[in-house]
Amino acid sequence: MIKINPSLAEAASFNPTKQSQTKSVFDMCADIENERITLPLYQRDLSWNTAKAIKLFNYQMFGKAPVAPISMNQIGDSNTIPQISFIKRERLTDIQPQGVLSIVDGQQRLSTNYKAYINDDSFKGIVLDVTKATFKEIKNVPRPNQVPVGILLNKDQAKLREYLQENGTLDTLYAALLEVRSKMTNYSYTVHIAKNLNEDEQIEWFDVLNTAGSRVTGIQLAFSKIKLHDFDIYKKYVEPFKNRLNDYGLDELMTPFTTKVSYPIVSLNPAFEVKFNNRKHGSNYAPIPSDTKERALVKLDKAELEELSEITLDALKSALELIYNNDLADKINKIDYVLYLTGYFVFNPNPVSKSVENKLADWIKKVDFVNKSNKLRRESYTELLEIK
Repeated sequence: MIKINPSLAEAASFNPTKQSQTKSVFDMCADIENERITLPLYQRDLSWNTAKAIKLFNYQMFGKAPVAPISMNQIGDSNTIPQISFIKRERLTDIQPQGVLSIVDGQQRLSTNYKAYINDDSFKGIVLDVTKATFKEIKNVPRPNQVPVGILLNKDQAKLREYLQENGTLDTLYAALLEVRSKMTNYSYTVHIAKNLNEDEQIEWFDVLNTAGSRVTGIQLAFSKIKLHDFDIYKKYVEPFKNRLNDYGLDELMTPFTTKVSYPIVSLNPAFEVKFNNRKHGSNYAPIPSDTKERALVKLDKAELEELSEITLDALKSALELIYNNDLADKINKIDYVLYLTGYFVFNPNPVSKSVENKLADWIKKVDFVNKSNKLRRESYTELLEIK
């Protein structure tokens, strides 16, 4: 007689899809503001650019099919995962987490809507153009037929009336925009809610969701699994890396969606070699995305990751200063120049001589990364490290 495992019958009797419900955009934004919807620390940082946000707004307004569901875990008594806030990734230490909904999948969509809800500065250039019937990005002051998304979808409806009144378009636009606002704020998502998943179960769900959708790279997933609750690599390292590039006007070099995390992470390779490989450079530790060492990095503790991050950010600053001190910004059309120079300054942290600086400047002028194989890219980096 064939024996049937009791867990099979138990699984067959439970249908998790019956735990789903619908929640409006505005209700979820209010819950985020009141810290009733939070992020687990393992979630990656914000990755959507302005173009992606605009696509979501346009789809929520004009799309003819629902957006994919959002997945949340309702926190129970056994939760050990620190919760952080949306946008700023600040630790939430004053909340009573039991019953709070913690995002497993859907952070980018909810953050996009929440930024409009609070009129976040990063969305100042996104407007609804009523003449063209589309959300779009503008570079200058909005025209009378354009309304900023942070005004249109603001948590305070009075902001819309005040804005239109100041621009003399209240009588013309208010009624139509109220209909748009109602549609957008009441747009509902299906929300799948699990209850009291432990950390391993949450990450397993996160893994399945993101593998199916190809939205999270292996690097991001690896860092979600390290459970290093006292070190947020996105806030402590990846975000400062991006901000430093932004300070020098080179943030656009990181626009490809799939590489926004791999670029900073692969830049840790040189620091890893300096600290753990006795300053010996191996060819497969070049600062190129295919050489990321997430398996080695996730084995490090907080202090080691902090040290590698600090070394790399200091070297990044030196690389950017060299580029600007030698008026080479116009030459930097690929992130590779910055990543390679950062690696050079990790191995050579002391101020370089004017002679070496000139050699590095000449290297920038001569090197070409177009249509180069990984083998040639690795060889080019090894040659750069030999400059003395």
